[in-house]
Parts: sequence; structure tokens; C-alpha cells
Amino acid sequence: MRNKTAALRIAQNIPPASTFFPLKIPHSAIHTPHFATVSSLDLLQQQLRQLPGLGPRSAERIALHLLIEQPGKLPALVAALQAAAHGAGRCVRCGHLAEAGQLCGICGDARRDAAVVCVVEHVPDLIALERGGTYRGTYHVLHGKLSPINGVGPEQLNIASLLARVAAGGVGELILALANDVEGEATCHYLTQHLAATGADGANGAGHAAVKVTRIGFGLPSGGGVLHADPVTLKSALDGRRAYA
Repeated sequence: MRNKTAALRIAQNIPPASTFFPLKIPHSAIHTPHFATVSSLDLLQQQLRQLPGLGPRSAERIALHLLIEQPGKLPALVAALQAAAHGAGRCVRCGHLAEAGQLCGICGDARRDAAVVCVVEHVPDLIALERGGTYRGTYHVLHGKLSPINGVGPEQLNIASLLARVAAGGVGELILALANDVEGEATCHYLTQHLAATGADGANGAGHAAVKVTRIGFGLPSGGGVLHADPVTLKSALDGRRAYA
């Protein structure tokens, strides 16, 4: 009977049963395929893609430009990155970028009005104000704003140094240039309350010189109209109205 079944399979061109039910192979006999390691070009592109504003195509273009078209610029670029990573830090007075343990270029400039301090959230905000070319005072960078939901309190911000800076004297006006949102308003309220508690605003007669606290204006952009403005912008524009001369 078995010989007849084998002959029938051969006649009908049917594979033997071992084809459908293969024998078990020991795990030690199974070899894991070897995959090629990631190339240095891929690693460079991965790092470039982590930079803001750079997608896969831009990262690939920059990597190819450095490795193929301008390989001679790589050593200078690597040296500059290493120097910035080890030498750059925060200004000891305002928190702006500076050489480690030193004053930034703005705080060290005797031509700036040190009595006027503009409080900003991040370094890019400072750079944006400087780009305008109209402000000639100094700055103080908080490196964030109060956000209890995200676990950001006064201890995580550069607030203590600001209060100490005001208490030391020499500051006549504090310009709060923070965002017009809930966290920004909460940070402004916190600062004004602590300035009042220390007498830096002259409210409790503690002997400190009065510091004028102002808030930057918010409203319609230059050349804009009310038609396409959002409700928050319109409210800020109405609240910040002034006499027309």
C-alpha cells in the first residue's frame, strides 16, 4: 500500500510529505543574517535632521555638500562646534549667551542704558528685539515662563537673579516683554508681586528706589486691520489704546 502511494505521488508530481512537515532544526544551527552597519553619511544626516528647520532632504543636501563639495570646511566647522560647546555659557548678569563666566556683549557695552531692563522669555526673543535696532537698554532672559502644569516653577527660571539685580539698585524701569498668554501673564504677575514684596517698586517704603514696571504693547501689526484679527489681538489692541495726537 505504501509503495502504491509513493508511486501515485511520483506519477502526479506531488512532493513528499516531508516537504509539508519539515523536520525541526536545532536553534544553534540557525544563523542570524548580518546587516551592514550604519554608514558615517547616515549618522551625519541623522544628526542634521535633529536641528530645527531641517528635514530629510535638507539634511541630505548639507551632508553631501560638506562631504563631497566642500570637505575642506569640515575641520573648521567641527572646531567651531567644539569651541562653542565647551566655551559658551550664560551671561553672569542677564542670562544671555556669553563666554563662560563672563558678561555678554550687551551687558559689557557701556553705551547701553543699564537702568532699563527688558525681561524676555528666551534668547531668540532677545535677538528679535536686537534685530529691530531701536532698543538701547539691557535685557534679562528668564529661559522660560511659569507653567505649573508642566512642572516649571520659579526655581527652574532665571528669576532669582533678576530680583537680586533689581534689589542691588541701578534699575529704573523693568519692561516685561513676555508672551501674551496665560503663562506669560502669570509670570508677569509673579514678578510684580515679588517686586512689591521686596519694596523695589517703592510701595512699602523699604528704602529701595522705585522701579517702574511696564508691559510691552500687544495689538494689530503694522499695516494690518481688524477684519482678520483674532479676539485676543483685538482685546489687546483696545486695552492698549492711547490718545491720538
